[in-house]
Amino acid sequence: MKRSGWLTFAGVLLIVTGIMRIIDSIWAFSYNGTLVDKLHGALLGHSLTTYAVIWLIVGITSVVTGYMVTRPGSLSAEMSRRAGMAVAGFNALLAMTWMPYYPVWALLYIAIGLVVIYALVVYFDEEVTTD
Repeated sequence: MKRSGWLTFAGVLLIVTGIMRIIDSIWAFSYNGTLVDKLHGALLGHSLTTYAVIWLIVGITSVVTGYMVTRPGSLSAEMSRRAGMAVAGFNALLAMTWMPYYPVWALLYIAIGLVVIYALVVYFDEEVTTD
């Protein structure tokens, strides 16, 4: 069974992004230094623990969704793609909350989210060719 390269690419990127978010949450849970600008005016509060919990949930969700996208038959193809687009979009929106503090990392997460959404939208047919 031959799969679209875009679907595989999007699934792998979702998994990589999820692992990156899990690493971010581990960093946030274990960070003891002074916070950047003490998270003054942060959208989700001034506690780094809040961000760590959100990043952990999004990271796990992203890894699971990436696995669903790469595994044909784990869920319907349309359902896994829609879930992948939702998770990638939420991850990009979440990255915008961190933009004032770490703009390069935030832009990286936003770019990855947009590329994943593009990859999942480009190949939205249920057709899978067999050789």
